[in-house]
Amino acid sequence: MRPFSYARPADARSAVAMLGDGAVYLGGGTNLVDLMRLGVVEPGALVDVSRLADDVIEETPGGGLLVGAGVRNGDLAAHPLVRRRYPVLAEALLSGASGQLRNMATVGGNLLQRTRCSYFQDVTKPCNKREPGSGCPARTGDHRNLAILGHSESCVATHPSDMAVALVALGAQVRVEGPGGARAVPMPGLHRLPGDDPSRDTVLEPGDLITAVELPALPLAARSRYRKARDRASFSFAVLSVAAALEVDGGVVRDCRIALGAVAHVPWRAEAAEAALRGAPATEAAFARAADAELAAARPLPRNGFKVPLARNLLLRVLADLAEMP
Repeated sequence: MRPFSYARPADARSAVAMLGDGAVYLGGGTNLVDLMRLGVVEPGALVDVSRLADDVIEETPGGGLLVGAGVRNGDLAAHPLVRRRYPVLAEALLSGASGQLRNMATVGGNLLQRTRCSYFQDVTKPCNKREPGSGCPARTGDHRNLAILGHSESCVATHPSDMAVALVALGAQVRVEGPGGARAVPMPGLHRLPGDDPSRDTVLEPGDLITAVELPALPLAARSRYRKARDRASFSFAVLSVAAALEVDGGVVRDCRIALGAVAHVPWRAEAAEAALRGAPATEAAFARAADAELAAARPLPRNGFKVPLARNLLLRVLADLAEMP
C-alpha cells in the first residue's frame, strides 16, 4: 500500500478545505480500504470525516427525516421512525451487508461505493472506469452480474448499493458541502450513467462532501418493500433488486415509487413502470404490463439476459405483495 498522510478535520468546511490533490474522504472505510489494498485507488492523503457531528437522525419541519452522512447503516436500519415510515429503506440496509459491516459503514460512504465489477477491481486488467481509454473487457468477458439498462460501449458496470436503490425510490435529497458552498442534489440525479466517461460515478465535484440525506414526507412509503435476488442467502451483492412503494385506493393504483438495483451504472428509477401503473387497476396483469414497459429499454449482453425475466418477476411479486397489504 502506498504511504499516505492522515488528517481529522473539526467540521465540514475544514474537511472541504483539506481536500487537495490526491486526497480523499474517509468515512467507515469499508469500501475505500479494500480498494486501497487492491491498488485500485492510491490516495496521497485521507481526510477522516467519520467523527464530524453528522451522525444524528431527526425529523424535519415538513414531516420527513434528516439523516446525517455519518450515521452508521446499522443504526439507520434500526431507527423506529425509519422502520415505521420507510420500511423499504430499513429492509434495503439489512439486506446490504453483514452486521459487522453495517456497524462500520456510513450513509455518505454507502452512496459513494464503487462497482464490484471484477475488471475494475483487478489492476492487471484494462478498465475504462479505472483507467479511461483502456477498454471494457467485461462486454465480451465476465458480465453475468452487470448492466442491462443504461450502459454504454465504455462501461457495463453496476452500482452496488442497496440503500441507494431505496433512496432513489423515495426521492431523497442529498445535502452536499463543497468549495462553492452548500447545495442539495436529488435522487435520482446523484449518480451518473457511464456514457463516454465511466470514471465518474456521481455528479459531485472535487472537494464535495456529503453531509446528510433528507427523506421527504411520503405517506405511501409506509407501504413499501425491498426485495433482493442474490447468489447466496448470506451476505452477497444483488444480482437484481426492487424497491417499491404503492398506494391503492378502491382497487386502483393512486401512486407508486419504484427503483431497480443491479441493473445499471446507477440505482435505476423505474419511471416508465410508474407511469403505466398510476390510475391502473391493482392487478397482476397491470403489474406485468408496467414491468414490461420499463424493461422494453433493456439491452442485455450475451450472458446476462436472464436478468430481464428476473426483474419482471421480482417486480411483479413485490407489487402483488404490496397490493395485498391491509
